[in-house]
Amino acid sequence: MIRPFLLLTFLILVWIPSSAQSTRTLTVKECIDIALENNLRVKRGYYNLKSSEINLLQSKTSLLPTLNFGSNYGKNFGRAINPVTNTFINRNANVLNFQAASNLTLFNGFRLTNTVRQADREFEAGNYELAKAKNDVILNVVTLYTNVIFNKELLENAKLQLQSGQEQLDRIRKQVEAGQLPKANELNQEAQVATNEVNLINQENALNLSLLQLKQAMQVQGSEVFDIVVPEISPEDLVLENSPDQIYTIAQQTMPEIQGAILRVESAELALRSAKGGLTPRLSINAAAQTNYSSVSNTQRTAIDGVELGSNPIGVAVVNGANQPVFAYQPVYRVVSPDYNASEQISDNLFKTLSLQLNVPLFNGLQSRANVQRAAVSKELAAVNRLETENTLRQSIETAYNDAVAASKTYAASLKQLNARNEAYRMTKQRFEIGASNYVEFRIAESDLFQSRSDLARAKFNFIFRKKLLDFYQGKPIDL
Repeated sequence: MIRPFLLLTFLILVWIPSSAQSTRTLTVKECIDIALENNLRVKRGYYNLKSSEINLLQSKTSLLPTLNFGSNYGKNFGRAINPVTNTFINRNANVLNFQAASNLTLFNGFRLTNTVRQADREFEAGNYELAKAKNDVILNVVTLYTNVIFNKELLENAKLQLQSGQEQLDRIRKQVEAGQLPKANELNQEAQVATNEVNLINQENALNLSLLQLKQAMQVQGSEVFDIVVPEISPEDLVLENSPDQIYTIAQQTMPEIQGAILRVESAELALRSAKGGLTPRLSINAAAQTNYSSVSNTQRTAIDGVELGSNPIGVAVVNGANQPVFAYQPVYRVVSPDYNASEQISDNLFKTLSLQLNVPLFNGLQSRANVQRAAVSKELAAVNRLETENTLRQSIETAYNDAVAASKTYAASLKQLNARNEAYRMTKQRFEIGASNYVEFRIAESDLFQSRSDLARAKFNFIFRKKLLDFYQGKPIDL
């Protein structure tokens, strides 16, 4: 019985370290990369950009001439016309036709060129919108990553508080056994230790929840196990270098949503110009060619060699009171070639045409005029959207700046508070151990100390994130 037990114990000891080593530890950059790779909004942005690229290519190729080719094969039955002799025949025939046509727009009110320029603006705007989607993912991941770090620090604080409470409980028990303190102090401390245990569990749940939210932002399963790297984060200089107006001025040049909104306005302006082109005449050049082949003409090739009087009368005429037959002249054919093959027919029957076409819009149910009006409204809406985007960015910067200022002040005050309460706790603990202070005073000092640690951690991470956010608005990368 001892050997199986030892073997099982050995396997457990081997498995525990190996399972611990299998847990991945991710940095904030690795979390961001995973989120960008899995995020559906980013993927949708890639496909939208691809669609814009296709539209741009199509608009450019619309400047080139069109060329279309077609053919038709059929079988004729019964009475038909011989395409070579132009006479009626009564036999079955195989017929093959070829057609080719080309068209080139010479002038249409610059609609095509404006369409190309509009598609180019749409493609560039799509690039900026994709960058905006990536920025949103980055900000969200960094926020949740910071929350995990914050909850880790609160969890460590809860562990220290539980450890301190347990140590104090052991000390009180010894004093109660020695008769130095009443039993009530021991019971109160046991209750406090139980409260600390509950607080520890709550902090563990908060940490697990923040990790779950980070996993969801990364689009990975909640069952996936990984931990994050806690970098050495220290509050920087509490002085913010630039004012909100200065940050906003820089952000106007760096934030993709602003550049995208500007391009959307330019695109709407070009769409309006293109719509106005629909009110102008359109000039185009057309070219076409066609030929055919018929099996009724592939036996021999003939040509007209003159005319002769026919031998069969076509009617009767009265001449000097007598009926006289009337004869008509008919062509005399000579055989040019005994075999009129398909290649010769296609070459001889080739027909070409070249034309200029002018279309002048006079009245088409006010369709062109309505297109111009809709394009004008779209232009105004694009301008409104640009102003809305700029106002949203400016308000976000102002809010982040005020939050950063408040966080810096809170951090400075919390640091002073922690130093003071740490000293107060040290003195109260010494007095309590020698019996110069009661249990209630000691508990208040201890509770205030750990609350100050939590407040300082919250203020520290809040300030660090707000300042990083302001750096982000100025085009600086977010790194922790």
